[in-house]
Amino acid sequence: MIDTSPSLALVLAIVVLITVGVYLLLERSLTRVLLGFIAMSNGINLLFLVAGGAAGGAPITGQTAPEDMSDPLPQFMILTAIVLTMGISAFLLAMAYRSWQLNRHDEVQDDLEDRRVARRAAADLAAFEDSDTEVTTTLDEDAASAHDEMGGDRS
Repeated sequence: MIDTSPSLALVLAIVVLITVGVYLLLERSLTRVLLGFIAMSNGINLLFLVAGGAAGGAPITGQTAPEDMSDPLPQFMILTAIVLTMGISAFLLAMAYRSWQLNRHDEVQDDLEDRRVARRAAADLAAFEDSDTEVTTTLDEDAASAHDEMGGDRS
């Protein structure tokens, strides 16, 4: 009987990579988001590798007996995931670099519309009501508090 249980070291590596990846994805810095995305995708690739079962022979007809072949589907999925991860990582890196060129930081700023929605949700107001007359701050005040290049408040 072939032992198909995964190695404890691989399972621990998967858990650590995905945990670190999710934690870094929740940060505001695009560089940390990029590192989190890469760590999480590597953890998921390892998960595909472990889920693929025990290693076998090359899946080439005539070279390996059919019962001894590896399943090529997990290998294909991992290869595709690597290519997609590289493309998304290049895009995130370009966004972080452009943000650094423009602002001298790569932090994602608050969106004014998100603040308005959160304020309305906290006040338990209906979404269809006109908020222009009920808001105590102006759009310019919200923009000044969200704009952190000059040291504004991000609350």
